[in-house]
Amino acid sequence: MKKIILSSVLLAVVLLSCNQKNKEEQPENKQLTEQAGEKYSCPMDPEETGKKGDTCKKCGMDLEPQKEVVTEEKTEEIVPVSDAVKASVSTEAIINGYLKIKNALANDKSKEATAAANDFAKAVSATNSSKIDSKLVDKYTTITESAKKQAGLIATNDGKIAQQRIYFAVLSKDITSLLATFGTNKKLYQDYCPMYDQGKSGYWISEIKEIRNPYYGSEMLTCGGMIKEIK
Repeated sequence: MKKIILSSVLLAVVLLSCNQKNKEEQPENKQLTEQAGEKYSCPMDPEETGKKGDTCKKCGMDLEPQKEVVTEEKTEEIVPVSDAVKASVSTEAIINGYLKIKNALANDKSKEATAAANDFAKAVSATNSSKIDSKLVDKYTTITESAKKQAGLIATNDGKIAQQRIYFAVLSKDITSLLATFGTNKKLYQDYCPMYDQGKSGYWISEIKEIRNPYYGSEMLTCGGMIKEIK
């Protein structure tokens, strides 16, 4: 299933935690925002909640209305695959190469992302795919060729980290498709930042629970939320 509806509650919290620099405009009809029972939380510390007019006990910011948001996921849903499919190809080296790119971008290190992208392309080429079921060969080839292309574009844009992040978004979609088709033996997490690209492509795969946003780096390192745990 290529489109799923994300939890409105999760995204409401994610949006509020990210919007220090991107505040939503106030609704024209104030009566709608003052309805009885409406929930308010801190945009920086969303776990701090209260009523209209309260301030955050941690940072002192005014609490803001929690907005319900429905977003369509543009990447494939990652579901468990059979042991036979997992055994047909090891995705470990490819995933490890991807994670190095992700971490370099999260740390605002363009040159490291370039080196990691070159290593990633080598890992893809070195992966043995000869045991893949004939019905899945074409899909594997399509995914990996696209992934290598995006890695190449990341490598050729050394020093242009904003551009590298654009190609990383496409690479992340490829890696998600790879995991959705062939699975993994690693514990991973699928994360999402609703602020990047207007929420259209802010997905990534991570090896840690903590949010370290590769699309914004130090600017908004913790912006985003975990969609699901991948086992």
